[in-house]
Amino acid sequence: MAEDLVDRIYEAAFVPELWSDVLQRLSDLSNSAAGGILLFDDRLEAKFISTDLIRPVLDEIALEGGFKHSRVVQLLQALPPPPAFIYDADYFPKEALESNRMRLDRVLPLGIGGEVGSFIPLPTGEVLLFAMERWLINDRPSKQDLYHLNHMRPHLARAGLIGARLRLERAHATTAALAAIGLPAAVMTASGRVLATNTLLDTLTSTFLPAAFGGLAITDPEANRLFQQAVTHQNGGDRATVRSIPISPSPGRDAMILHLIPLRRLAHELFSGADVLVAATALRPSNLVPSPDILTGLFDLTPAEARLAAALTAGHSLKAVAANSSITYSTARTYLDRIFTKTGTHHQAQLVSLLKGTHPIIP
Repeated sequence: MAEDLVDRIYEAAFVPELWSDVLQRLSDLSNSAAGGILLFDDRLEAKFISTDLIRPVLDEIALEGGFKHSRVVQLLQALPPPPAFIYDADYFPKEALESNRMRLDRVLPLGIGGEVGSFIPLPTGEVLLFAMERWLINDRPSKQDLYHLNHMRPHLARAGLIGARLRLERAHATTAALAAIGLPAAVMTASGRVLATNTLLDTLTSTFLPAAFGGLAITDPEANRLFQQAVTHQNGGDRATVRSIPISPSPGRDAMILHLIPLRRLAHELFSGADVLVAATALRPSNLVPSPDILTGLFDLTPAEARLAAALTAGHSLKAVAANSSITYSTARTYLDRIFTKTGTHHQAQLVSLLKGTHPIIP
């Protein structure tokens, strides 16, 4: 079921009508009452997609302009994003939740209480919120409920990035979609042949180069190795190759993360038989420590590798991490060598610098 849901999430990134089905599945998976995706922009009223139960509530709040004046929404846009799905009562001040009468007066009669949510700041300045409405009878989520949601969180983050750039509207054609995304991007077949690029990618000649047989290469050798490896896995039918690849900075080249987004089912048809969307986002250094769950999704790290990487990013030494994790220093060193290989880095300082830049892209 999890694999099918992951496929559906990536379909929905390009076919917005499918988000309601994704949300319903997430709701069922986490024992929630309903689900919604909300895109907040401090200049405009929120846009949203939701399951049927909560849609009339969101329609009424939007009609009355309630999102723009909500204290909870204001805090959501101002506070640092949590690294996982979190119960609203564990994150927002009690008075902010209790004063949100526009929401409470409408959801309580439906038997709905609090929310479990995860929000993602986008490079455009918008904030994307995935929210699961909780039944009053089991308002506080269980560890298992949160586990199921957080297992899907890296996929939701990637799909949400693309979906938000398309403004949650249908991509009618490949060229129109690439222009709407507003990111340096290309669509490729599983064999590595480029079907189309946009002008933003075409101008990055210090980062991207044409390759043999209509392919694409990256000027950074380590990034190119990871990129070609990922494309090869796509060609081999490996369904676990959704990943993000770091591109190190150099004179004339900015640091970036290159996202490989699979085009599956209806998305595959929309993009004229393409198999993967390649989109680049600039790194913006941050002092935030990335979540192990996000590192697992971004760089295909194992849970143990992701925990070690997050601890190193938080400033702990390798010896301290080994001791705190009850593993030998030799084992920790082996994990670190694997992390270097998967992230295309060569030493600890480079790794930490890279990981501290992942938060504004996928929190």
